Amino acid sequence: MSVADRPLIQPTDRMPSVMARLLAPGRTIVMGVLNVTPDSFSDGGRFLAPEQAITQAKQMITDGADIIDIGAESTRPYGGAVTVPAEQELARLKPILPVLKDLGAQISVDTMKAEVAAWALDAGATIVNDVWGLQRDPDMAQVVSKHATPIIVMHNRGAADPSIDIMSDIEAFFARSLEIAEHANIARDCIVLDPGIGFGKTPEQSMMAIAQLTRLKSFGLPLLVGASRKRFIDAVVPSPPDRRVGGSIASHLLAVENGAAIVRVHDVAETVQALRVADAIRATR
Repeated sequence: MSVADRPLIQPTDRMPSVMARLLAPGRTIVMGVLNVTPDSFSDGGRFLAPEQAITQAKQMITDGADIIDIGAESTRPYGGAVTVPAEQELARLKPILPVLKDLGAQISVDTMKAEVAAWALDAGATIVNDVWGLQRDPDMAQVVSKHATPIIVMHNRGAADPSIDIMSDIEAFFARSLEIAEHANIARDCIVLDPGIGFGKTPEQSMMAIAQLTRLKSFGLPLLVGASRKRFIDAVVPSPPDRRVGGSIASHLLAVENGAAIVRVHDVAETVQALRVADAIRATR
């Protein structure tokens, strides 16, 4: 029996209500990154221990995170990530995720495996964040559909190709993902699109994806941008990942100006402050 065919708890209207709650405040939604991995590009190993991960999640929520995005397999966009089996992902998630669901934020599971997504949704996660946009694991779309949960569809490529029109490539990728979602009966209004900053892109293409984000508004779906600490910042101002806060905030402010409804960040407190001040300045208009 495939994971998509396993019996599930009775689906509810959880997905629309989650999306409504996320987008209702009329402000940018902040997703905090929680990597429970030894090899993530910016903070690998810092939150591998369950007690460290839970403490970090609590701090991000205090700092203003609306969503905690927990990932137990590195999907670092620059190569070098170690692929782990579903059993290893689950072993990292099981001591942490059931605790996080009671902390007052939405919980997103960052995985490209349907088996991991199914367990996480049963354990209290309310969002699936698939870095391969429903195009890697053939069971993922059915898991999302049966659990009636929001799905973040991210654009990805196996390798960067500086010769391509990256925006056209992103649009074609999303069209394929949305076709998969439609066939699985995933409600279109419960899909979030993420252009995948840094994933299969040159630094210039990553910056172009932010600069031309408005092109993706044609899909009529909420947009998420995760530029936090990405390597394109280093290409502009040489800096290690933990010294890219300024570049990350600048990128996310521009992404919001261009239509992003959600930003995915490591530095929650600093990003929330920047977004709230920007909102207050706009309000004076």
